[in-house]
Amino acid sequence: MEKAEDTTTSQNSREEENISVEDVQDVDAQWDRHPKNALNLPLGKKFILMAMVSSTAFLTTAASSVVSLAQLPIERDFDVTETASLLPLSLYLFAIAFGPVVGGPLSETVGRMPVYYFGFPLGALFTLGAGLTKNFGALCFLRFVAGLCWAPMLTVAAGSIVETFQPATRGLMMAVFIFMPFLGPGFGPIFGAYAVSQHGWRWTQWVLLFISVFCAILIALTPETFPPIVKRRIALKGESDSAPPPPVTQRIRQFVVIGLVRPVHMFFTEPIISFICLYVAVNFGVLFSFFAAVPYMVETVYGFNTEQSGLVFLSIVVGSFLGLITIFACDILLYRPKAPRYPPGKILPEHRLYSAMIGSFGLPIGLFWFAWTAKSSVSWASPVVAIVPYAWGNLCVFVATAQYVADTYHGSVVASASSSMTLARYGFAGAFPLFISKMYTSMGLDWAISLFGFVTLFLLPIPLVLFKYGPQIRAKSRYPTIEY
Repeated sequence: MEKAEDTTTSQNSREEENISVEDVQDVDAQWDRHPKNALNLPLGKKFILMAMVSSTAFLTTAASSVVSLAQLPIERDFDVTETASLLPLSLYLFAIAFGPVVGGPLSETVGRMPVYYFGFPLGALFTLGAGLTKNFGALCFLRFVAGLCWAPMLTVAAGSIVETFQPATRGLMMAVFIFMPFLGPGFGPIFGAYAVSQHGWRWTQWVLLFISVFCAILIALTPETFPPIVKRRIALKGESDSAPPPPVTQRIRQFVVIGLVRPVHMFFTEPIISFICLYVAVNFGVLFSFFAAVPYMVETVYGFNTEQSGLVFLSIVVGSFLGLITIFACDILLYRPKAPRYPPGKILPEHRLYSAMIGSFGLPIGLFWFAWTAKSSVSWASPVVAIVPYAWGNLCVFVATAQYVADTYHGSVVASASSSMTLARYGFAGAFPLFISKMYTSMGLDWAISLFGFVTLFLLPIPLVLFKYGPQIRAKSRYPTIEY
């Protein structure tokens, strides 16, 4: 019975993916050579698209951490508790977790760019409101809805990149894009530290608005890339016979299945998604716990001021750059040499996991190093440098597992898998700051961080297990996977 239902689900998924294309079949014959096909766009327009998706992803994640060093000013300004002052940070992260669940499937229905056209300016308006409000409840609400509006920028872009770049260059372009959301949390506290120190916490929101102007210009210059929408527009302009779009009920059903039902189902029934979500979620939760750990450490142990505390987060930036270099090296030296052994486009997805298997060791090393050198008897440079291997390993693991999932599944199932990963990692990231300060106080910085180190040590074998047993696990998947 289950098998029959799975087969039906698979067939329905394929019908949902193809229905928009079938509506404009007359365009298909010339599609491969058509100038509106995103794969055929001029290099300049492809560069604009990469700049747009990268800058909006950077802004979205920088907005999460920009208030991390504004905790004390917010606490004083609104007369709230220490834990409550972290809500503008945590609620934004929770919004990032849920936003892509809506934005991803929506982009598969109305196209990629409408999500940017409506979501991005709305996020900027709510950010403006957050900077102006005099009510703490309103601040929390506005930060949450701003996150909801900007969150789809993290998932919609992946589809645009796949539709714009050929497989030979797609992996590197995807790595560059995924790199930007890791830069955001590193630069956000730096922006926030100087804004808070020089002008007050409200300037953390003004900084975001200044960056959003640049992003808005790039959005206006970026073309649509989603093939069914582009084909329909060509048809409506008279280049081919047009046909009506899919029924509204069909679109709603597709939206619910791809964005809401399937991600949760995959999380609980697909071992690949379950273990990757668990690993990535813990890594992101620990990463965002640094936004409480680092100020606590450098201010109480080393006496740093706000601006100096913000500069410490450059360690995340350095680690992320090293991670990107590692990913490129693994792609060039380990992944691509495997290509001659397989038919074109049929390299086993497990070969995407090289950087994860290497980077997974950086996570416990960085955490134990940080935990036991953050003492007044040891130079501040030691715990600060210890953040580098953690950030390096985090990026390596995330990019490799994201590429692995994209190569394992296909069609709309990839969007659902990405929603599962986003929900898990930002859900954890939003929860950690709410309890982490009390954890540091009760357990001490050394044992609290060491606890995270033991958890990452326990999870370290996941990429190794997937590399060795991935084909057997994929063969038992309830969802259609790419055949190799």
